[in-house]
Amino acid sequence: MKHKMKFFLAAAALLGAATAAQADGVFRPGALWPDDKGVHINAHGGGILEHDGVYYWFGEHKVSGTAGNVAQVGVHVYSSRNLTDWKDEGIALAVSNDPASDIVKGAIIERPKVIFNSKTGKFVMWFHLELKGKRYDAARSGVAVADKVTGPYVYQGSFRPDAGAWPVDVKPEDKDPATSFLARDHAGGQMARDMTLFVDDDGKAWQFYASEENHTMHVSRLTDDYLRSAGQYARVKQNGDDEAPAVFKHGGKYYLVTSGLTGWAPNAAKSYVADAISGPWRALGNPVRGTPEQQKITFGGQSTYALTLQRNGCTRHILMLDVWRKEDAIDGRYVWLPIEWEGGKPVVRWRDQWTLADMDKLPCDGPGE
Repeated sequence: MKHKMKFFLAAAALLGAATAAQADGVFRPGALWPDDKGVHINAHGGGILEHDGVYYWFGEHKVSGTAGNVAQVGVHVYSSRNLTDWKDEGIALAVSNDPASDIVKGAIIERPKVIFNSKTGKFVMWFHLELKGKRYDAARSGVAVADKVTGPYVYQGSFRPDAGAWPVDVKPEDKDPATSFLARDHAGGQMARDMTLFVDDDGKAWQFYASEENHTMHVSRLTDDYLRSAGQYARVKQNGDDEAPAVFKHGGKYYLVTSGLTGWAPNAAKSYVADAISGPWRALGNPVRGTPEQQKITFGGQSTYALTLQRNGCTRHILMLDVWRKEDAIDGRYVWLPIEWEGGKPVVRWRDQWTLADMDKLPCDGPGE
């Protein structure tokens, strides 16, 4: 009994230490990030929604081993008021036990993002969906809604966006189904894999998604209820080979960070800017500053979301990256870094640790400021 008591006391001490690891308001990129229960946060490929002064982090719930590379549980959600200490709020969207459901256990549910529709009062979740056992052939967008920010979210269905519509920047040669993925998928809707959502100042919502066999990123307006694509879309860079979109707005301009196409392996990040969200988009190059190796693999991570904060009269942004662990999915790590400005371009630098106060000390000199 004494040995058992010692074990439990030691375990409790370790748990307390783990829980306190982020309690000092410090971000530690790449480190284990314990929640309020002392468990590493399980919200991969995620995004943040700020609602009524609270931040909610939605992401893929992983399990150990390679089994974690498909959906076994669903979408997890956490809440925080300071962005470093997170409370486990449970599963926002659960996989289904119905074999006929799109989101049956074993399907692929990736990069969930949640936005709030002030007109309908609904919280709307979008995610990249692949049907069970079909690898990455479905390339669909899934949608779920909830009355409460933490859920439960009710699955509404899936589809390929923008069926029957041409992008605003379409060229005559793009309409030939013999040579164009865009034309091939015109009637049934465009392929939609890695994605994110963005709500503009006017309340219009947009989906960025990797399309055309992952070769071209699309930016597509949502309907006013945020439940479907509205059929108005453009391409960021035709045949740009972009995925993993993270978008933010600064000084009236739109910025986009993406990755290249190397599967689970990290690669060099890319960045773009536009005066209008539908483009045209101009390439800015690799936003990573550091060693050649850091630039080559983006600190070992891949972009998933850009979080915008208003602090002390300055607009600040945090770039969120995932470090994927394909062989043990649950051990995936998170790299959050403050976005800095260099010659009007957004850049990120490695930091072993940092605080929001550290970010506030950075020059507030982005375009338009």
